[in-house]
Amino acid sequence: MTTLGFSVHPGEILREEYLVPLKLKPYTLAKYLHVPRTRIERLVAEHTPVTPDTALRLAKFFDTTPQFWMNMQTAYDLATEGAVKKDEIAAIDNYAEARLAA
Repeated sequence: MTTLGFSVHPGEILREEYLVPLKLKPYTLAKYLHVPRTRIERLVAEHTPVTPDTALRLAKFFDTTPQFWMNMQTAYDLATEGAVKKDEIAAIDNYAEARLAA
């Protein structure tokens, strides 16, 4: 099985790599993105995921791509879910093993 390794929540990246260096508050970013302030506050607090809508808005504002934000979210989701279900996933045979067992 492929290990996905450590992953960082996209809210931490947004906070530490964008908001802090640019001296932007979540409220200010929310105004620029035309979203409720709570959306950005919850994201930078790592309480909520990046949604496609938020990824599109962040990409436009920071001149990145929506895929940049969504890939971070997907990597984080896979790493955290994989850690929680590690034993359950390990118990699944791959296709070749399942055919041999049949």
